Amino acid sequence: GTLPSREYAITCGDGSVRTVDMAGVLLDGACLITMVDLSQHKAAEEEIHYLAYYDPLTQLPNRRLLVDRLQQALAASVRRGRCGAVLMLDLDNFKTLNETQGHERGDMLLRQVAQRLRGCVQNEDTVARHGGDEFVVVLEDLGQSPQGAAARAEEMGQKILAAMRHPFMLEGEAHHTTLSMGVTVFQGARE
Repeated sequence: GTLPSREYAITCGDGSVRTVDMAGVLLDGACLITMVDLSQHKAAEEEIHYLAYYDPLTQLPNRRLLVDRLQQALAASVRRGRCGAVLMLDLDNFKTLNETQGHERGDMLLRQVAQRLRGCVQNEDTVARHGGDEFVVVLEDLGQSPQGAAARAEEMGQKILAAMRHPFMLEGEAHHTTLSMGVTVFQGARE
């Protein structure tokens, strides 16, 4: 005499889709059904997941997701016998900007830097905010030769530097920044 509890996606009269938990029980020849709207609960779960893996300011993967993506890149490098590279980027004098012009402008700069970095790389590459004013770019499948991979990583580094040379607009004012960059090439090897 019971309908076990299950999740269902239902379409409401207004066309919106909601997730509900539905259960039922037979009572005197009739069926009593209860529905609990789980939409807010599901949205909260999704937000928690997002915040666990993405930086809310830049919308880039955070350090936790970066480590996962780097492990995947290393594993793919082992399987394919191909090289990849990691670029570490640090904005120069960012602390001074934050202290003299305010955190709002610092946040604006970080968002614009993130946008420019995404514009420099391929979809399969990872751009992450490592923390503070540090970003990481993981490039995959740069060829079989470490020398060739180093040359391609250097090209990407130059492309990023060129993109960062253009002024950033912070509340209508042009702001120039430089960055420090380190690059390492990796080639997965079986242990």
